[in-house]
Order: sequence, then C-alpha cells, then structure tokens
Amino acid sequence: RYVGRGCRVQSGKTLWQLNRTWVFQGYGASLQPQTMLLDEGHGRLYVGAKNTLFSLSLDRVNTHHREIQWASTESQIEDCLMKGREKCANYIKVLQQYNQTHLLVCGTGAFNPLCSYVRVGHTGQDKVFTFEEDSIMSGRGRCPYDPNSPCTATLSRGELYIGLYTDYWENDGALCRLNNQTYSRTERDDRQQLSEPKFVGSAIIPDNDDRDDDKVYFFFTEREMGAEGVNKAVYTRVGRVCANDQGGQRMLVNRWSSFLKTRLICSVTGPNGIDTHFDELEDVFVLKSRDGKNPEIFGLFSTTSAVFKGYAVCVYQMDDIRAAFNGPFAYRERPEHHWTPYEDRVPYPRPGSCASKVNGGGFSSSKEFPDEVLRFVRSHPVMYRAVLPQHRRPILLQTEPGRRKLTQIAVDRVQAQDGHYHVLYIGTDDSVVLKVITIYNKDTDTMEEVLLEELQVFKVSTPIREIIISPKRQQLYVGSDVGVAQVRLHQCDLYGSECADCCLARDPYCAWDGLTCSRYYPAGVYTKRRFRRQDVRHGNAVQLCNGLQIDDEQWHRAEERLVYGVESNSTLLECVPRSLQAKVLWFLQKEGEKHEVRGDERVIMTSHGLLFLRVKSSDAGAYVCQTVEHGYVHTLLRITLRVLVGEKVESAIHADNGREETKGPAPMWYKEFLQLIGYGDAQRVEEYCERVWCSDKKRKKTKRKYVPPGGEKRGKGRGEENSHRAPRHTVDT
Repeated sequence: RYVGRGCRVQSGKTLWQLNRTWVFQGYGASLQPQTMLLDEGHGRLYVGAKNTLFSLSLDRVNTHHREIQWASTESQIEDCLMKGREKCANYIKVLQQYNQTHLLVCGTGAFNPLCSYVRVGHTGQDKVFTFEEDSIMSGRGRCPYDPNSPCTATLSRGELYIGLYTDYWENDGALCRLNNQTYSRTERDDRQQLSEPKFVGSAIIPDNDDRDDDKVYFFFTEREMGAEGVNKAVYTRVGRVCANDQGGQRMLVNRWSSFLKTRLICSVTGPNGIDTHFDELEDVFVLKSRDGKNPEIFGLFSTTSAVFKGYAVCVYQMDDIRAAFNGPFAYRERPEHHWTPYEDRVPYPRPGSCASKVNGGGFSSSKEFPDEVLRFVRSHPVMYRAVLPQHRRPILLQTEPGRRKLTQIAVDRVQAQDGHYHVLYIGTDDSVVLKVITIYNKDTDTMEEVLLEELQVFKVSTPIREIIISPKRQQLYVGSDVGVAQVRLHQCDLYGSECADCCLARDPYCAWDGLTCSRYYPAGVYTKRRFRRQDVRHGNAVQLCNGLQIDDEQWHRAEERLVYGVESNSTLLECVPRSLQAKVLWFLQKEGEKHEVRGDERVIMTSHGLLFLRVKSSDAGAYVCQTVEHGYVHTLLRITLRVLVGEKVESAIHADNGREETKGPAPMWYKEFLQLIGYGDAQRVEEYCERVWCSDKKRKKTKRKYVPPGGEKRGKGRGEENSHRAPRHTVDT
C-alpha cells in the first residue's frame, strides 16, 4: 500500500523479514524507556528505563545487551505510596556522557530523585558497564520527582545544564546549572523569566572560537497572560544563558546574570490574512553543522486551538536567533499590556552578554558585572523580536482532522546528485515513523512535501517517545513503551527493478545504477559504477530513463487479470497506484481501439480502482489501468471484464438453495457457473469457492493458502514479489 510519492508502507513483519529492523523488548514486560543516549565511540546505545539502565549494541540492539538494575528500596516505595503517588519506582530521566569513561545517570527514585555515575571505560573497553554506588548523590535540581514531568538536559565540561521542575509538587520550573562546586538557576517565582514552562530541548552552541562566549539554548513552551488580560496563551520560547555565567556578587547570587528569551513563531497565513499559529512545541532537533556554530533548528509544533487541529515543522537558522537576541529588548508596564520595544539607554556591557575576550575582556567573570547590568537583565528578560522560520513558513504541514498525532522528530542531511536534502523522520502515536523530504521552489515561493516511506517499527500501536539518528551507521533508533527498535535509514532495492520506479521514488539516498536501485554515493566516494541516474527535485523519469522502457512494451508486459461481474450488480476492477501523487487513467479497449473511461453516476473512479455500481453487458471488454507521474506513463494492469447474465446466475443460485432446503445431496452449485462462463478447470474454481464459502473450521483445515483477488498488490512495494498469487479468474456476485 502506497501513501505518498514513491512511498511504501512497511509493516513490522515486512521490516523484519527484510532484515531492516531489530527490536529490543527487555523481558516481555513494558520497557518504558524514559531517555536514550547514543555513544558512537563505544558503539553502544544507553537506555534509561524503569528501574533499569540498558546498554545495547549499535550494530544490533537485540543482541549482546547489558543492564544495571537500579530499583528504589522497599522503604522508599512504601513512603511514596503513603503519599498517594502511583509511579513509585526509579524511572531514569537524565542520562548524559559525563566524560570519556563515565555516564551521569539520574532517576526519580520513587519521588526521591537520586543521581550516580556509571563507568563505561575507555573506547575499546566496551565490556565495562558498572554502577558506582559510592557516587550516589541527591538528584534534587538534577532530576524531576515525577516520571511524567518534562525535562531537558545537556552536559559540557562536567557541568549539567537542565530545565525541570525542582520540587515535589511541580510549582518551581527552573533552568539550572550544576557542578561539584557551584549552582545557578533562574529566579524562583519570577513569571517574567518562566511561566508554567514545559521543557522540550537544549543544546550548547558556540558563537565563535572563544569558548568563554559559548551559549546554552533551551527550547520550551510557557503559558502567559495574553494582552488585555484575556485567557492565558501558549508560546514557544528559545531561552539563552552564557555557559560560564557565575551569577552576581551582591545581587543575582547563584542566579543567571545572562538569561534572555524570545518567541519562536511557526505559523501559516490564512485566506483572510490572519495567521494560524502552531504554538505547542512537541519536539526539537538540532542538526549540527561541521563547525558546530551554525546548526539548523527543527521544531515539531502542534496547535492549541480547540477548533483547528494540526501539526507543522519549522526550521530556524542560528543567524536569525542571534539577531533576535542582539535586537531590542521588550517592555510592558503591566502583564495585560502589549509588548513594546525598549527605547531607553541600555547599560554596558550589554545585558545577556558573556564575560569573554570577544566582548572586550574587561570582565573575567559575571560576578564583576555592574549592578546596573544585573538589574536590567532581571527586569527585561524578554526580547522584542521573535524568530521567524526559514522561508517564513513551515516546511511541513499536517492539518487533516482525525489524522495520527506527531510526537518526535530527527533529521539527516543527505547529499544527492542535485544538492543537499533534509530527510525528516517523524514519529507518530501509532508506531509509525514517517520518512519525508521537503523541497522549496524559489521561483514560485512554494514548499513541496514528499512522503518517501511509512515505517511501522512496532507490531502494536504505541506512541513513539524518542528518535535518535546515527548518520555514521545509517541507522535510526526508536524508543516506545514496548521496546527500542533499530531501523536502517534506507533500502533502495524496495523501490523496484526499473529505472523509472527508482527515479520516481525521489529518495536522496537512492539512485539507478544501470542495473538496480541502489545507494547513491557522491562523486569520488563511489567510483565502481559511473552510471547514476537520480533527480530528487523533479523525479523526471521520462528524461532520465529515456529508451529504457517504452509504453508499448509496458502495454504487452503489464499484468493481466480476468474478472467476472454479474449483470446489475456492483464490480470493482482493482488497481492501486504506486504513488498517491500519480494520476490514474483507465482505458477500454474494444475492436482494436482504445477509449479513455470517464467516471459518471454509475461508474466511479476510486483510489482502489474502477467501481461499477451496476454492471451492464455492454461494459464487458479489456480495461487498462495506467498512471501518469511527472510525464512518465506506467501501465499497471490489463483487466478483462466478462459480464454474466443476471437471470442465469439467479436461477443457478435458487436451484442450489432449493436443494439445500430439501436436505438433498450437497451439490456444488458453483459448477453451474462454469457452464455459464465456459471454463473447464473445475478443480481451480472449486478451490477458490471453498476458500470463499466454506466454514471457519474447514478453512483452518485447508492447507493451501489463499490470497483474495488483487491481494498480491497490497502491502507490496516496487519490485517486491509475492509468493502466493490469487487465481486469475474471479466471480463478483
């Protein structure tokens, strides 16, 4: 089943049969992973789950795993239950690479958070995976109490930067930094800094080569009182602090002296000129650049409207984010008033800047900043200019009501023959990962979404909670409550054995090499096969595959079927295109001439084929199903429709029913159909009818497998064969 241009739906069973996915499920119980960490150096994937820390192989997640049990004590669990809590276990929420040999691990500890170090050894010592009990410390400020509480963390040079709720009742949302000596955080109960935040992501991003000027960025949503004092509105924010911020000497002690925030906008303009905003940030992915200074920020957003539901992906450039933080500060007299740009004098050094050589080197630490600077940054933490996305619009939209929910996003940058592309992997609430590319047309200022694949990575429907991508290994690691799955990013041979199918797939990982659809490698990397055909931007199979396949040849090589319909009854001539973007055309061939079939009240063109609501004897003939995509014509099927006269069929059925009522010998009334259609292979038809009309008990005893007419097309993709074919002759009644 295809759901997008070149897109094939891979079921869990199919993915496993194709050796494209491997799943680690623990011991059969709900794994409930809370966080995952990729360690390319050791070749391991660390998974923090309920009462357990796992170390999985990056080569095959379901082989050679190791684990550390870290459950709460009986007294801790009892105390937790006495307080009326339910999830009284140790859910590992924070998992960070502390240094080359150790991990920092923090868990909720039955609502009594704890942290510890886990030794993983140097690179090459991959058998080392031990819990250091001597290092157990309080997790307060490092890990939330509640396993359902959102948090985000990043660790650099031994310092943990984390956004979380620090208290038992989740009243104190804070952005914190902790190490062995110091502790910094946002102001407590200051709704200008944070107002009911939901923490989503974080990253350390340098501005330049001066490490003292490094910034830590936090991505979160918060609820604020709207203008005119109306209901609270949800806004997505990007917050920023200096990594070396030590707070002030006399004021803002152990508080950030550099915290600023601004709004991230992801919206579309409606026909009435009013923007529809996607304000709820579901997930964020930081796609690193080679120098580390200019990553691209991908945000997955949803709407908060009770009327309109939808999802969008917006991309932000670091230049635009930095420009917003270097722009004017925001000001308003009261919470219910509108924000305006602050136009009075701004003290020196500029509030929010770091103590670094790049900024003049006049201050060795934030503790030396003048009190005037600290007072200003505390009272003006909001920037006036919001950050707009690239192209001023989302790169992907899903606005159909009732569609699945989108939960997670990861992105790979792929070099193709006609440029670089971002391949988006988007997790859903029903075990599916969508593989999508987006193409911006500068001339028309439009965005095209191309759904390449739907990958169902778990057999049961469960929300995707985490996606980690390994471009080095070309693997995707997907976490859900039922387990952790590993999926190969691509499998080009599934697109088919013809040039046109490969090119129309428009997968930047894949190209036609003259023989098969195979992995594309840039020039100089892959030199054995010089014949490479790929056009991701346009999918122009006519130009790329010219001479490789002629429509007349397709016409004679197309699969043939024989379908019987009963006069005045409905009949479906099934033909499912390989791409939803392809236009389907039907032709009727009679007396050597080919005429296009047009739909009307009696004959309906559906996504599954040509539906006759009432078949006439004049409908009999040879029907051809063709698709047209980017100028390329592909003949899928030739179906011969034979129409049976309704009166003869009815008399045969009534005659059989009469014999059943008299409890006579069990007749095979369908054999009378053979006389009607002049078909002599009684054994083949008998097998067909037995599958259709026999009882469940008899059906279970049947040794041979049966696939319904057209079933060989379902769930199969380009070039994929089915070992069980349906009988060519079918009878619709």
